[in-house]
Amino acid sequence: MSVTELSTLQPNKTVDARGTSCPGPILAAKKGIVDVKVGEIMAVLATDSGTKKDLPAWAKKMGHEFLGVIEEQGYFKLFVKRAK
Repeated sequence: MSVTELSTLQPNKTVDARGTSCPGPILAAKKGIVDVKVGEIMAVLATDSGTKKDLPAWAKKMGHEFLGVIEEQGYFKLFVKRAK
């Protein structure tokens, strides 16, 4: 998805993992995804730049769809669509 498309998404759940380093954002995503129904979207807020590669890998491994990332002022906003 493009940055424009991502910026208009309304996630069903937002997990704030800012200020944590690996594996914090992934653990927060793992905890948060259980509250999201199949087909819904979760946003993960993170300040650790490693999350930009770790979260897509986690989503793929778990069978979810990584939609993309937006760089906000001082943090990243990553989007995952629950697939199962």
